[in-house]
Amino acid sequence: MRKLAATCEEIASTTKKLQKTAILAGYLKSRSVDEAAVSTVFLSGRPFPAWEETTMQVGGSLLWRVVAGLSGKDEHALASAYRRHGDLGAVAADVLPEKSGQGLRILEVADAFAQIATARGPAAKTAIVRDLLSRATPLEAKYIVKVMTGDLRIGLKESLVEDAIAKAYGGTLAEVQRADMLLGDIGETLRLAVEGKLATAKMRLFHPLGCMLASPIEPAEEGLSYFAEAAVEDKYDGIRAQAHVSPGEVKFFSRTRDEITESFPELPNALVGLPRDAILDGEIVAWEHSQNLVQMQAVVDESFSEAGEARAAELGRARPFSVLQQRLGRKKVSEKMLQEIPVAYLVFDVLYAGGELLIDRPLKDRARILDELLAAERKVISYGDVEARKNMGTQGEFKFGNVEETSTHSIIRAPVFRAASQDELEELFTAAQARGNEGLMIKDLASTYTPGKRGKSWLKMKRELATLDVVVTAVEYGHGKRVGVLSDYTFAVWDGDRLANMGKAYSGLTDAEIAEMTHWFLEHTIENEGFRRTVEPKIVLEVAFDNMMQSDRHDSGYALRFPRIVRLRPDKSAHEADTIERVREIFEKQNGGA
Repeated sequence: MRKLAATCEEIASTTKKLQKTAILAGYLKSRSVDEAAVSTVFLSGRPFPAWEETTMQVGGSLLWRVVAGLSGKDEHALASAYRRHGDLGAVAADVLPEKSGQGLRILEVADAFAQIATARGPAAKTAIVRDLLSRATPLEAKYIVKVMTGDLRIGLKESLVEDAIAKAYGGTLAEVQRADMLLGDIGETLRLAVEGKLATAKMRLFHPLGCMLASPIEPAEEGLSYFAEAAVEDKYDGIRAQAHVSPGEVKFFSRTRDEITESFPELPNALVGLPRDAILDGEIVAWEHSQNLVQMQAVVDESFSEAGEARAAELGRARPFSVLQQRLGRKKVSEKMLQEIPVAYLVFDVLYAGGELLIDRPLKDRARILDELLAAERKVISYGDVEARKNMGTQGEFKFGNVEETSTHSIIRAPVFRAASQDELEELFTAAQARGNEGLMIKDLASTYTPGKRGKSWLKMKRELATLDVVVTAVEYGHGKRVGVLSDYTFAVWDGDRLANMGKAYSGLTDAEIAEMTHWFLEHTIENEGFRRTVEPKIVLEVAFDNMMQSDRHDSGYALRFPRIVRLRPDKSAHEADTIERVREIFEKQNGGA
């Protein structure tokens, strides 16, 4: 572990990616395969491989107490150290005493992490953490804490770890990246690279892939300027979800790759009968079903028409996101809530089916495979003939048996339109908003699926005041009726590898949400200053504002006028929050720039 910590220090000392990669490749080659495999997981900023559902459930407050106890320092000294470093791992290196006999092997640390994950209750977890950090050198403790909190901050993204594996053991970067994507285990990918077997990596079900992302556009004409053929869908205000389906088992994952199946118990039963293993991509929304729902919609190569719009409306409509929020994060959903807040899974893509990875196939092919897959699952009674499809324009018509069953209504093939002109796109946009949706998704029918990446193959068209996704860095107790809860949130955006504060928001959340977040912040406090607490930067908010100005009041260099919280974004990880580049873009557009 001493060698790994020293390597991390060396990597952090340079901003050059090639140098970081070379340092890491040299380290990996100097270790045994077992040590190198575990190291790559740690260097990716996590204690366990991505595909595992294992978590340690150790928050910043527990780590803070352990570090405080082992250091012998008082709260003032610890707070001073945190202000100097702004990082709990660095605080540990600063305040923990160096003693003879300290030092851990990398595999010992991995074993301790596994023990922490299986330990029950804070007391048992605290004892293992205390023992681990007491046996570590201060520098080792620094990186043990960083890995435990998922906050490595040495400028080393997983893509650079993959590059280092390719350089150390052979194989191309593309081969390493593909194996890691399929397996969800950078350590196992390293083992395959050592053996020269990267090409043998197979898709591991129930390991979520990254979601393909869309780029925002504003004018309608821009939506048809990037590619020859476009598929157009409503943009739903729900939770992006990936469904993994195998015989007898279905799990749903959020875009942050967290399992969310328990919050939506009615959805797995609706997919468990698929004839093939599959990975689906779609949106979970609170849904108001049409009483006349007897059809599903499929993509066909026809032009926009009012008939297609009418068919989309017959499916029902999404309810506001605030309704769906009541279902989020629940391990048990009452029968009353199932009845009052039904949900639907609007499926718009398929990434894997019947043993075949489909992400390299064009969207047009994936759409056809998705239609066939969903139709087969529901034992199609009849499929609209060619003339009927032409009359519908944009939609194919599937009629199913047992359409009155809830499970049939729970899985909906997202309607797909075609638009050949700006006017048609404008009509579709107006219709989407009339159905209560945010706007449109415009997708290149020739595009492949690129997990975790944003480009011009998928576009999103919304017209509203700009919002930012920001990370909460500090919280304060409120005033008046909120005097006993943490309701004032300091927020930041990414400036490179650091978070730069932009302001503070007080309003927008319900009392229930504030109470829930107060509990979370108390458990994940890094520095307690009494009235104010520095917290682990993991909570993402969407904030709206009236305008933006340049200001030296915050270290981002910008400030927002009248910021308010639109909603919590539990579907986003902190690393998906907006960047300073996005802030500059909004500022320039606001002030008449390009």
